[in-house]
Amino acid sequence: MNDVRASESIVLAAGLNPAYEARLRIRNQQWQGNTAGMAPGYVQGNLMILPKELANDFLLFCQRNPQPCPILAVSEPGNPMIPALGQDLDIRTDIPRYRVWKDGVMVDEPFDINSVWRDDLVSFLLGCSFSFEQALIEAGIPMRHIDCGSNVPMYRTNIQTDPAGVFHGPMVVSMRPMKPADAVRAVQVTSRFPRVHGAPVHIGLPHMIGIEDLYKPDFGDPVEVKDDELPVFWACGVTPQSVAMAARPPFCITHSPGAMLITDLLNHRLASF
Repeated sequence: MNDVRASESIVLAAGLNPAYEARLRIRNQQWQGNTAGMAPGYVQGNLMILPKELANDFLLFCQRNPQPCPILAVSEPGNPMIPALGQDLDIRTDIPRYRVWKDGVMVDEPFDINSVWRDDLVSFLLGCSFSFEQALIEAGIPMRHIDCGSNVPMYRTNIQTDPAGVFHGPMVVSMRPMKPADAVRAVQVTSRFPRVHGAPVHIGLPHMIGIEDLYKPDFGDPVEVKDDELPVFWACGVTPQSVAMAARPPFCITHSPGAMLITDLLNHRLASF
């Protein structure tokens, strides 16, 4: 066993840093599914990787659309490591599944991106709603997709993002069904987390934001919405994938929806009071 694997085994055996443990499982392809509920308490992030010549346009796009695209960190060109987000964190291997896009079309969905990594690539890590789910659960609000062991449902909407450079397209939202009183409480709780999408962008009446069938999400898995519940919608970090479909950049890499980067950042430190 080489020194790196030996060190990883020591970390796992000692039970240190659940986020790092989760990344090692993912890196070794021992986990290839969605990451909702993994490493509770630690910030999860959406990924967008672009060639350097498109990075400034995308940075401006994120600044103009902070609710669906709240920036957690940006890498140096060609550097797959982002120390500010975690020890030994490697963008190329530490997400369960990736998507490779060419001209707005997904051409591959690999478990690592070593074979397509380039020296001109810039990685953007964006806040994820999985981070505020812990606060909702602690407030007594159940998360049905977690309870069911499924991915959160996500939908392309008719809400247009504010364009920047080559980037434009519709916002994607994630949905969680809630009783009305829980929905009110959820607004209060998630408003404290602007770096991971903040408060909902819409509650109820899905057709008003262009969603015709809640049981046919564009990404993720459908979940039941009971008669006494409202669908509650948050801006979603899968929006850059919707934007890639619309803007058709020659090359980009994203995470597969629901398969996030688990960082060493703590959720409670993102909250504003």
